[in-house]
Amino acid sequence: MIDYSPFWETLEKSSENWYTLTNKHHMSHSTLHRLKHNKAVSTNTINDICCILNCNVQDIMRYVRSEQDQKL
Repeated sequence: MIDYSPFWETLEKSSENWYTLTNKHHMSHSTLHRLKHNKAVSTNTINDICCILNCNVQDIMRYVRSEQDQKL
């Protein structure tokens, strides 16, 4: 499972917040909702977040083994 809790920690340390992401950077509320609930987002979204927050991928997401993972 991809966990986005690092995103919220990185966002808190930045000068950005939910309001600026949606109004200044035009990120949709549904995208932020998906991040909040650890739902899938596109790699373009990950790229945009890294650019906005000037951070690395590991600063916004991490892999956590879960029983919900797809069986391969």
